[in-house]
Parts: sequence; structure tokens; C-alpha cells
Amino acid sequence: MAIRVRDVMGKVAIAARMDASFADLIDIMQRFNVGAVTVIDSDRRPVGVVSEDDMLLKATTAIGKRVIEGPRKRAEHRKAEGMTAREIMTTPAITVTGETPVSDAARLMHQKRIKQLPVIDATTGRIAGTVHQGDLLKVFNRPAADITSEIEGIAGRLRIDLSELRVTVEAGVVSLKGWIPKHSQLRPLLDAVRAVDGVVEVKADLAFLFDDLLVPPPLL
Repeated sequence: MAIRVRDVMGKVAIAARMDASFADLIDIMQRFNVGAVTVIDSDRRPVGVVSEDDMLLKATTAIGKRVIEGPRKRAEHRKAEGMTAREIMTTPAITVTGETPVSDAARLMHQKRIKQLPVIDATTGRIAGTVHQGDLLKVFNRPAADITSEIEGIAGRLRIDLSELRVTVEAGVVSLKGWIPKHSQLRPLLDAVRAVDGVVEVKADLAFLFDDLLVPPPLL
């Protein structure tokens, strides 16, 4: 069973109103030791995010008369001149719900190059908490017995005889040894095991009884 964001998220919603000042945002970041703050509207729905990068534009961007520049530079100048969360934030806010699988949240963080995500209530859209990269890493502390049980369930669904398959788990590394009925079961088994929460690596020493992927020679 996939571990969900709700299982690892922090229950504190690290957020600020759109009229929060520059100083307010710095205070929140330092108080909670985070690199970003979710900006919410009057109904507690996320509308954007202010990151440390957004804040640092005030120190790195020259303010004043400017030559012709592209959209990105114009946006950076607007942020550098901003004094409230509304003026500084990056939009839209990238969010997840409590039901989002941890693997999907991790993938989203990697793709967007962010270290935390606001968690919203799937019904109301209001912020319900925050999930950080460190929270997602908790899945790798999953007990070996739980991982083994899930892998045995996968094998059963693929109609692999557990008496012929030895599963061992140590520090997130899964070792599979033994026999499986058909060659075509190998790839689905390995893919499913790699997707199990808490699995770091899969080592397989497996043989198959029947090569159903072998293409027979053409008839002459």
C-alpha cells in the first residue's frame, strides 16, 4: 500500500497572507527554519510562494532606470521592488493533497526544484499543512517486515509461488532469489518491487522455468 503525504507531512501550515511584509516573511522563514513560505488568500487557499531566491532579488537586482529587457528580467525587477508577499511571490502555488502518494510528491519536488510543498484539503482547497523533502525521506525508515510483506503480496498477485522465492530486506535493499514460472513475469515483478515505499535498491538472482518470450524460429 503506497504511503501518502498525509502519513509524513507536518501539520503546521507555514503560510503568510498576501499583505505580509518583507520583514514578516523573513521572520517566518527564520522561525520555522524553512526556505519558502506559502502565500494564502483570505480564505486560506494557496495563491503563490515566496522563496529565499525571491527575497534575495532585492539584494542582487539593481533598481532604477532600466534598458529594454525581457519578461523574466521585468518579473525579477518587480519582485526586487516589492514590499509585500503579493508583490514578491511566484505564482501559481504548486500543491499536493494528503492523498498524494509520497513518490508523486518527491517526483514533483525534483521536477520543480523545490524543497517543500503546501498540502491542501482536497475538498476545500485550503492549506492543511506542509511537506518537506526530509519528511519524504521518512519512508526509507520503513520496517523491513512491512516491505517484505508488500513484496510477497506482489508476488502472489503475479502468481509466483512464494515457496520458490526468497525475499530478504536489509536497510532498504531488497534481494530476490529463486525461481519464477515464466520469463514474462520478471520485468513486472522487478518494476513493482522497485516502486514499493522504502525500497532503495533491488538485487535479483532469479531464474525462470519457462521462457515464454523466446521467439520460435520461422517455419521453412
